Amino acid sequence: MRTTGIVRRIDELGRVVIPKEIRRTMRLRDGEELEIFLENQNELVFKKYSPVKTIKSFSDEYCGILSETTGNTVIVCDKDTVVAAAGEKKSVYAGKAVTPLFEREIDVRRALIFSGSGIFSVAGEKIEDVKGQIVAPILSRGDVLGAVVMISYKSEFDESDLKLCTAAAAFLGCQA
Repeated sequence: MRTTGIVRRIDELGRVVIPKEIRRTMRLRDGEELEIFLENQNELVFKKYSPVKTIKSFSDEYCGILSETTGNTVIVCDKDTVVAAAGEKKSVYAGKAVTPLFEREIDVRRALIFSGSGIFSVAGEKIEDVKGQIVAPILSRGDVLGAVVMISYKSEFDESDLKLCTAAAAFLGCQA
């Protein structure tokens, strides 16, 4: 474990302030959930909690089926990283961090169709030859948990594709 050189005191209510520099680096937002656990009997660990990652194996299967059925690349991501990917060029996306711009766009809470490369991208990768994208936010109890993204390298999308992607996002939102 790497030390930061920052020391914080526990207040009388048991609270600890996480320094702004660390919150910014880890992209921690107000109201975000943290998982707290012990490691090696004397280490207290705070980890970002992602409900989407708790259903990773289910998301992998769902992406695979949806990709096979539509012939498109299908991605499930939380607000930070790609959790599952299937289809053409899945290795470009799998496990990568999503961009802050994408994160802000899914907070709009609307499923959208884009021509060309659209808004979904992963950090450090230039996505080329994209004909269309669909982004459908995964919502659970009013919160945006992530998104289902469908990418086509062959043709643009229509309303039926949008409905299919929206249904996938709604279903995953019920599972998380």
